[in-house]
Amino acid sequence: MKSSVGLAVCLLTVGSLFLPGCYEVPVTGRSAVNLVDDKDVTKQSIAAFEEMKRQYRPSYDKERIAQLQRIGDRISKVVFWDMPDADWEFVVFDVPNQINAFAMGGGKVGVFSGLYKIVENDDQLASVIAHEIAHVTAKHIHEQLSQEMMVNTGGLVGGVALMGAGANVLTSQGIMNIYGLTAGVSGLAFSRKHEKEADYIGLMYMARAGYNPEEAPKVLDKLDAESASMPAQPAFLSTHPSNPERITALLDAMPKALKAREQAAIQNKPVLVK
Repeated sequence: MKSSVGLAVCLLTVGSLFLPGCYEVPVTGRSAVNLVDDKDVTKQSIAAFEEMKRQYRPSYDKERIAQLQRIGDRISKVVFWDMPDADWEFVVFDVPNQINAFAMGGGKVGVFSGLYKIVENDDQLASVIAHEIAHVTAKHIHEQLSQEMMVNTGGLVGGVALMGAGANVLTSQGIMNIYGLTAGVSGLAFSRKHEKEADYIGLMYMARAGYNPEEAPKVLDKLDAESASMPAQPAFLSTHPSNPERITALLDAMPKALKAREQAAIQNKPVLVK
């Protein structure tokens, strides 16, 4: 019922089923408006990721690289139908002074080595990776850009006209700015709604991949503790504000996540052939 109401609102906003713009967010089923070309976002995200690899030195820590890869492999299988065209790439960047991680269109995922200050095991790192990938599958960047497009062009009609005219000026530098990955740029912080949605979707993703969802709230607690002892807020917190409301929401969703993990374990259990 909730999804139907969201779809109705989206269609009223867009005005027609034949007008591009409505999409359904995976896992939650929420309907949202998207006026941004998916292929353009993916293209520029890939270019931005390549720029990241030139700007920051990739880590040579074999243990951390292997850990990120095995976690990424498991989660990527779970989200396949939500990102079927992804060309997955997982990179650890040697940036020990930044607690940060991000995922971009096209399946590009980066972790700054400073994040390892607060993650103690695969389950905790999986919660971060799943959360970041959830932002991508939910198209939060698309939604944010679409809203700005409508504001800057005087409403939906102007935004759709701009999209239809192929005048999307999205660039790889713009993608990096949005994620706050450019020096001196704080990025466009995700809304509280987007953060909570990514928390929930990410919790389900990590559970379906077989990771313990009970480790997810611990990461938020550690982020709070880390930020309290630092003069400058960690980059991860600048776009991922932690708060009791988010932790409470994760705990509320925990029974469902634990059930999803149990079901995934049953589905993946080897079958004995007699």
